[in-house]
Amino acid sequence: MRLVRYFGYRLLLALPVLAGIIVLNFFLIHLAPGDAASVLAGESGAATPAYMDILRHKFGLDQSLGTQFLVYVFNMARFDLGYSFRNDSPVAGLILDRMGPTALLMLTAFSVAVVLGTVLGLVAATGRNSWRDAVISLVSLIAYATPAFWLGLMMIVVFAIRLAWLPTSGFDTVGADYEGWDSVLDVGRHLIMPASALALFYLALYARVMRASVLEQTAQDYVTTARAKGQTERRVMTGHVLRNALLPVVTMAGVQAGNLIGGSVVVETVFGWPGIGTLAFDALQSRDLNLLLGIFFVSACLVVVINLVVDLIYVTLDPRIEI
Repeated sequence: MRLVRYFGYRLLLALPVLAGIIVLNFFLIHLAPGDAASVLAGESGAATPAYMDILRHKFGLDQSLGTQFLVYVFNMARFDLGYSFRNDSPVAGLILDRMGPTALLMLTAFSVAVVLGTVLGLVAATGRNSWRDAVISLVSLIAYATPAFWLGLMMIVVFAIRLAWLPTSGFDTVGADYEGWDSVLDVGRHLIMPASALALFYLALYARVMRASVLEQTAQDYVTTARAKGQTERRVMTGHVLRNALLPVVTMAGVQAGNLIGGSVVVETVFGWPGIGTLAFDALQSRDLNLLLGIFFVSACLVVVINLVVDLIYVTLDPRIEI
């Protein structure tokens, strides 16, 4: 029951955060030059002042910024993300169609990064100053310094073009019409490279944090006491050190959730992954402000939810936290 009250309290605190994000997103996006009317008029080759005025009136862009903001807030209060004139479709539908591929990519990359990063950090810490510590630290440093877009391009060159092991881009094989497990395996083959490119940076980050956390915990008095009682090193590590050492990793995972969503934009663009990232990139190019606002709001909600989950995990791992 206390956990439920704590979750409700944290959820109430998230509401003003989302309200502030709505305000900031609207005014920051409208500071950018250009709009959907200028893009559409330019593409049609009929960018006369009269035609531009017609488009702006149709899209509501001829209204004052304050009026547009009030309309936007009213729509958001009704959970209406607006209409994409560029795609001639409701924003909510466009985002929902792309949510599945992005969720699959992010969850896969996040799970791989956290699990492997934690394991590698633990292995490096338990073998401090050994060859495995040196190898893991070196690989983590290289992965941490490698840009995701460059890594993705190199993966395409090596594994897709040179070796022809994996497809270059997309979510599945066009026209293959796979069903059942064949479809799952086909999507999995397309997922390997983008998930790896997105996960590698965060894997290196979690490995470094976990190594430092384990080394810090093993120097604490409670670990010395456990060893003095005759407990085995494995029991000390799993029963005492690991649980406390995971706290910084969990905290870092929550903080990096927003960066993971931002990184997916780059990775999805490189691999042609049909997710929210590529949708945001296309919306930015076409100055589809309603679609951009909807994507930013949904991304903010995802970050808030992830941080709420991290808070609950933190409370579970560390019972000393008062709720």
